[in-house]
Amino acid sequence: MSRRWAVALAGVLALLAAPVATAQEAAGWARVQPRADERDWAPLTPEKWEFRDGEVVLVERGDPPEGPRRPFEYAVVQRGPALGTLRYTAEVRIDEPVARDDRDVVLLLNYRSPTRFSYVHLSQDNTIYPHNGVFVVDDADRERIDDQWDGTSGAPPAIDDTDWHRVRVDQHVPSGRIAVHVDGRLLMTATDHRLRGGRIGFGSFDNHGRVREVTAVGRALPHLS
Repeated sequence: MSRRWAVALAGVLALLAAPVATAQEAAGWARVQPRADERDWAPLTPEKWEFRDGEVVLVERGDPPEGPRRPFEYAVVQRGPALGTLRYTAEVRIDEPVARDDRDVVLLLNYRSPTRFSYVHLSQDNTIYPHNGVFVVDDADRERIDDQWDGTSGAPPAIDDTDWHRVRVDQHVPSGRIAVHVDGRLLMTATDHRLRGGRIGFGSFDNHGRVREVTAVGRALPHLS
């Protein structure tokens, strides 16, 4: 880990341990903790979502959008500021039966618009290009950027059951480094400098699932909010 990333991560960890903070506190660091409430989340298709018992639930599969190839359905967190360098943690669950091998959920970061964002794809299939990796949508079809993809397979399957799993995404904007942990295990890494911050979110390509306990702490970017 570089010294700059270590310093940035120390700031994130300090804010995680502190009481809820605003964008002006901790020298520009902010904590974003959306409630499981439609006031804090902006879904593409509201009728496909439910907010209940502390969970944000995608109850129907999404429909392919026009334009670049990208996740079909997602909800973006509209509470708090956009973030650059960050740590994004959540508990996620895929609700599709395990018999469907392409089942997935995605965590969004760097969200700027419907055709400009990054996402982490969590799946039980790691044998084809669009599954179980880190991707960028930059006004073009999603591009895979994780270090684990070798052209045939990627990182070990992230989720192969219908249980809850703890996911952590660390992004350090100056170096472009992204690291994805699932249940405490480092699963994926990537480097990208194109999108340097934005909002976070949750969704899927054409499956359904849910998220809870969402927290993101990082460098507030008021100019993107």
